Amino acid sequence: MNFSSEHPKIVVIGSCSLDLILYTDKIPSCNETVIAGHSENFFGGKGANQAVGTARLGASVHFVGCVGIDPLGQQIMRNLVNENVNVGFVYETDQEATGIAYVTSCNGDFSIVVDPASNKKLTEKQIDDAEKYIHSASLILLQLEIPMEIIEYTIAKAKSLGKMIGLYASPGAKLNDHILDQVDFIVARSNELSVIFGEDKREEIFKKYLNKLFVRDETNSTIYFDGTEMKYFRNEHESMVYKMGMGDAFTSGFAIALCHKNTIEDCVKFGNLVSSKVSLGKGAQTALPYLKDLI
Repeated sequence: MNFSSEHPKIVVIGSCSLDLILYTDKIPSCNETVIAGHSENFFGGKGANQAVGTARLGASVHFVGCVGIDPLGQQIMRNLVNENVNVGFVYETDQEATGIAYVTSCNGDFSIVVDPASNKKLTEKQIDDAEKYIHSASLILLQLEIPMEIIEYTIAKAKSLGKMIGLYASPGAKLNDHILDQVDFIVARSNELSVIFGEDKREEIFKKYLNKLFVRDETNSTIYFDGTEMKYFRNEHESMVYKMGMGDAFTSGFAIALCHKNTIEDCVKFGNLVSSKVSLGKGAQTALPYLKDLI
């Protein structure tokens, strides 16, 4: 693989939050109450995860997001600064608290409810304020934990500036053809394809978005269509202890490899490698690897 001495410039526009993990003996079903054995807090939010992930892999990263005017928001911004992420475009709002993801975890399986809170307050003006850095960026990264109208606005602006765009389409939501056609690559979870594309014709979807749609599952496998055949790569570590954040880690690795002009196959392999590392530690950001530890 090729990694030049230049540092890719990446602008990540997305969510930041706290992940509150409740460890239980079972995932509660409807109308059921269970007792947690213990709980832990980790920094999270798909946008912040990708900002930290790409920064650790050598990129110069600006993060555009929104936090509440509260201690948690300050902690999130300090963490991003400590991770060498530029937070000049992380805005504070007094209309919502900082976002929290409530996670119930049992034996490696989990269910998640996200309260976006302040992440819902990201505005078009805040995207406009960052235009100078969007214009100079190698790549723009987006996810689906901010308002859809902001995603559409960002894509339109980035494309008008001739920028490459990557989208991690999670949490799964219906995407219109304009979004799907304008972005340069899409990462999606296998169990959310019908939600994202509005149909379940997997083979047709793969062929329509050849070398563009990369579909993942919880075993750290990635599938895509290269124009000739379906390609499948898997990198599951037997010591995997934490599955949250693997999609963000893959997206970070894929994005960095792409910025260094590697082949699609090598980008997928590198994304899988980065994702396998994050699964070895608790927290979506804790075990994100540094480039020096991978090459």
